[in-house]
Amino acid sequence: MSVSPSIVAARPAARPVRLVMEASRLLLAAERHALVGLMGLLMALILLNVATRYLGVPLYWVDESAVYSVVWLTFIGASAMTRLRLDFAVTMLTERLPASGQAAARVVATAAVVGFGLALAWMCWLWMDPPGLVRAGFDARALAAETFNFLYTERTQTLNWPTWVLYLILPLFSASLVVHGLALLAEDLGLAERAVLPRFGISSNEGIN
Repeated sequence: MSVSPSIVAARPAARPVRLVMEASRLLLAAERHALVGLMGLLMALILLNVATRYLGVPLYWVDESAVYSVVWLTFIGASAMTRLRLDFAVTMLTERLPASGQAAARVVATAAVVGFGLALAWMCWLWMDPPGLVRAGFDARALAAETFNFLYTERTQTLNWPTWVLYLILPLFSASLVVHGLALLAEDLGLAERAVLPRFGISSNEGIN
């Protein structure tokens, strides 16, 4: 029986903080379902690949499908692990600090996560260039001729899918990282009570936040 993420606050938080915490909770729930679906898809693709190769009729597009499934699985899983504080951390220095120093280091590390998410989102904006695509009348070839940005003209080798669809995981990951990072920052700064979240069946280990 699955347990929904719940946030128990000892004191009422400000409305912006509550909105961030609720957005993070809903996002984590969506990531949980996405991870389950992608894991099931990956297992099915691997079994299909093994069966068709054994029968002598391999499907050439299965390998590429499995690769892109792993890519999406990795980014979504990384986002969920960040919110669950299961991301790896080097604690050789911070564990020797007093409690106040450890709290300050945690705030700095969380702020760096938010900063990385914002920087990645900005890079994705520059790379995908939505304003340029609009100016080109959503003509990928015209955009490529003007800016030498061939993102929207490239296709995958075997699936023949537009590559930009698969690359959407990058802006999605950056957005989720910012949302989760802000929720973690609110907890670390004492603006919200630390969330009680399910661990996806994973036990906590040393060396995590």
